[in-house]
Amino acid sequence: MDNLLSALRAAGEETRLRILGLLVHGELTVSEITQILSQSQPRVSRHLKLLCEAGLLLRFQEGTWAFYRLAEDGEVGALTQTIAERIPADNIQHKRDLERLEDIRANRAVLAASYFSKNAENWSQIRKLYVPEQQVEDKLLAAVKGKTIHNLLDVGTGTGRILEIFAPHIEKGLGIDLSQDMLAVARTNFAEHGLKHCQARQGDMYNIPAEGSSQDVVIIHQVLHYADQPEEVLREAARVLRPDGTLLLVDFAPHELEELRDQHAHRRLGFSDSEMLAWGKAANLNHKKTTRLAGEKLTVKIWHFNKPLAHVRLSSISGGTNG
Repeated sequence: MDNLLSALRAAGEETRLRILGLLVHGELTVSEITQILSQSQPRVSRHLKLLCEAGLLLRFQEGTWAFYRLAEDGEVGALTQTIAERIPADNIQHKRDLERLEDIRANRAVLAASYFSKNAENWSQIRKLYVPEQQVEDKLLAAVKGKTIHNLLDVGTGTGRILEIFAPHIEKGLGIDLSQDMLAVARTNFAEHGLKHCQARQGDMYNIPAEGSSQDVVIIHQVLHYADQPEEVLREAARVLRPDGTLLLVDFAPHELEELRDQHAHRRLGFSDSEMLAWGKAANLNHKKTTRLAGEKLTVKIWHFNKPLAHVRLSSISGGTNG
């Protein structure tokens, strides 16, 4: 009751209501909120701090930037969503705020397109060497068909493409990447496709910003060949998987294309089944199967792992044993 009362008091102010009305449409930075509200940053920051303390907002630090989004879990999260969604659509101030929000999104899209165009040639050169990405995506979707996915984590999300294709099949999606430029592209794509249940966060594959045993599915798509310690990436992925969770690891089979190392910073020229399965075993993952997709010069493999269910002792079920 105290939490609900605190949340209601925090929301009961015009500027803070305006902030909630904006964030129901997706996460924003302090500077973006300040620009939309046409208020000073210190004042906006005070309102944001109060909303966070009341549990209405979540704050994520990304370098020198701080992102805010509506809380989603628990009673306070449900209350936050209800309050934000009930702000009258015909309110003049709210309509102006949303118009400014669209201007900011349009500017984001221009910046993202510029970055993508500068790097698209490098990506397209690599894609020509293996099977069409659509085939890989179809296999990934098929690998979890029929599985209930509450939480999906995409490690090294890049443009957010993996979350886009899985969006209709999941409750929540989180994509992590070290590159702020790539995260900007991903956020723009999520906004354009209305994927409010998908987030992009700056994060390290060796130190994933997620709680242990919190993810139903983890996907590592064409990322491991950049890793200095790929076995540690698998261990970290296993840490955040729920029991009976699924890890899908997409990368190349061993190859000899040294130009990928010289021109595209690939540290590893593919992975063998033996080393991948050994790393999975060391991370206490069960190997289910491996899918092979041969291309013109590169073969893509999808290694499918599961995290075993925790063993339940018989005595805990029966209430103990008779001596």
